[in-house]
Amino acid sequence: MKLSEEKCTGCGMCVNVCPHEVFVMNDKKVQIIDRNRCMECGACAKNCPVSALNVESGVGCAYAIIIGKLFGNEQESCCTDSGDCC
Repeated sequence: MKLSEEKCTGCGMCVNVCPHEVFVMNDKKVQIIDRNRCMECGACAKNCPVSALNVESGVGCAYAIIIGKLFGNEQESCCTDSGDCC
């Protein structure tokens, strides 16, 4: 996930739609507080009216968990139950 602070207008839409509280408002701009919480759903990027966010699917925990379930190798996932990723 990447945030362009220059593009951000501080609308707060990403804060509202993020299911894992990855963002906070700070001085009328959005700030990423914990990248490890991101499950790469893309809700923030899809709802950003100025395209200040970019989320690449398949690069973190959500991808590892899904692939692990599909191919039966969950133990090889780098994610832990606490949500920490490698």
